[in-house]
Amino acid sequence: MPEGDILRRTAATLDRGLAGQVVVRCELRWPSAAGVTFEGRVVLGTLPYGKHLLTRFDDGRTLHTHLRMEGYWRVVPTRSPASRAAGPNVRAVLGTADSTAVGHKLGMLDVVPTNQEHTLIGHLGPDVLADDFPTVGLAEAVARWAERGVAPVAEVLLDQTVAAGIGTIYAAESLHARRLWPWTPADRTDAATLLMTARLLMARSVAARSPTATGETAPGMGTQVHGRHLRPCRRCGTPVAVGHARRPPMERPIFYCPTCQAPAQP
Repeated sequence: MPEGDILRRTAATLDRGLAGQVVVRCELRWPSAAGVTFEGRVVLGTLPYGKHLLTRFDDGRTLHTHLRMEGYWRVVPTRSPASRAAGPNVRAVLGTADSTAVGHKLGMLDVVPTNQEHTLIGHLGPDVLADDFPTVGLAEAVARWAERGVAPVAEVLLDQTVAAGIGTIYAAESLHARRLWPWTPADRTDAATLLMTARLLMARSVAARSPTATGETAPGMGTQVHGRHLRPCRRCGTPVAVGHARRPPMERPIFYCPTCQAPAQP
């Protein structure tokens, strides 16, 4: 599933194509949004929050989308063949005179008053990539972390109600960076350091990496352990192992180095 860094880049792409422009074409191919249109409205911008996107319009409405596992947005020139947005996987189309944004395989889509966005994202923890995370959000996230007690640290990193935006890639990469066994009880870890490590790694990705067609890099490319099962740990050379966090059907793979991230001795 695309993580907070991908959502940041997606929001920036949408803003470059749509922000400040009048919508001349709107197709929301979603049952609950049938008949809803933003034609004639100006796009104010798109706010990423964790793994969510909030595209705001000048009439006080917001288009909320979530990519889930396979979704992605693409912005193409309005006069290009791709702007036709044909095919069964297209869920949303927002077109201006110059650019057209096409949402493929979107996992969630809602239209709400902008002042009611909290009904969709209010349950989430602070966005780990928000500008004020180090000064405001971190304290709230650490407090929520403390409530998770002895839950495995990997599971707490993945908990969007603690801090929003971290997924399996940055959970694994942050734990590897801090040499922590993924199933260490969360109350025995330094929450602030781990969360800020995740923020740093994700911020580097926003600045440096280019997404593939699905919004993510290929497995193992540029990572220390994620997606590198049985390949050598980049730090010590031990073959990378993989375990699981959370229980079915919500389980997620967690890659780790058995040497660098060995369980602490009692």
